[in-house]
Amino acid sequence: MAAHRRIRQRVAGGTTARAATAVALAGAATATGFDGTGHAEPRLTPGQVKAEVDRLYREAETATEKYNGAKEKAESAQRRLRDLQDEAARRKDRLNSAQDALGTVAAAQYRGSGLDPALQLFLSEDPDGYLDGAALAERAGSRRQAAVGRVRTQLREIEQLRGAARVEVTSLTSRRAELERHKKTVDTKLTAARRLLSRLTPGQRAGLTDGTGRAPHSPTDARDAALAAPGPRAAEAVSYAYAKLGSPYVWGATGPDAFDCSGLVQAAYRSAGVSLPRTTYAQIDAGRRVPRSGLRPGDLVFFYSGISHVGIYVGDGRMIHAPNPSAPVRVAPIDEMPFAGATRVV
Repeated sequence: MAAHRRIRQRVAGGTTARAATAVALAGAATATGFDGTGHAEPRLTPGQVKAEVDRLYREAETATEKYNGAKEKAESAQRRLRDLQDEAARRKDRLNSAQDALGTVAAAQYRGSGLDPALQLFLSEDPDGYLDGAALAERAGSRRQAAVGRVRTQLREIEQLRGAARVEVTSLTSRRAELERHKKTVDTKLTAARRLLSRLTPGQRAGLTDGTGRAPHSPTDARDAALAAPGPRAAEAVSYAYAKLGSPYVWGATGPDAFDCSGLVQAAYRSAGVSLPRTTYAQIDAGRRVPRSGLRPGDLVFFYSGISHVGIYVGDGRMIHAPNPSAPVRVAPIDEMPFAGATRVV
């Protein structure tokens, strides 16, 4: 009887557990908006989709800037490694030449060392000439010692270069792994944003991506902005940015046909002969900080607390920037994002 009761208790307990699980799943479905008709995702309004897509784009852009920074450091490590390898090869060539010269001298010394020097002096038909030759040999011996010292120094320098190269290889490997992590993050965020946008009708998508974030401008704006710039290089950067209106956003791109936000800024100033860092985090420190009230065309304007977005100010509260994969390079009000600071490059 006791065994029978235990079996019934286990069966009852299993039934209770299954019932509790079913209730929990039903509650989860209700909490997430599932309506029991087979939908895998909750229904969102276009406004909710836009808010979520904007969040994903911001996170992707943050990861993009980290990717850009890691890429810049990886390329720098690659250049240093290549320079170290080239220098090591040059030093190895010089070392080989020095070793060959020492080998020739050593062979000659071996061939001429059969007689004691005093006996050679006694037997010499020209003692004065012999003594002169001995002095020359002594000086040559000193030179050989110096040559040996140089070879040893070269060996140490080559080993130091090889050690530095090993450090750069380690750094490069780490940077490449970091690149892959950031790339995976960007891809994940952008895929999620595309999946959300695909749930909207074409008209709804157009309203979200093209109906907001633009500021009006006329064909004369580019000229007026260039004239109002603080200098010719800033004017050239502004003109370049206007010429790139409509170019697609591609993360990691620096032109000439596609850009991400910091890539557009870098390319614009590169066209004016000014070298800027690759990332927003570094670009904000590439010039003199200016207050929002003192902005002039060509100034760099930065957004969000993490300094993850940048545009080029063009006057009248507007900027040119590369927004995100859903929108091309465009003129937009600087008020559309949380302002974080501004820098005047030249």
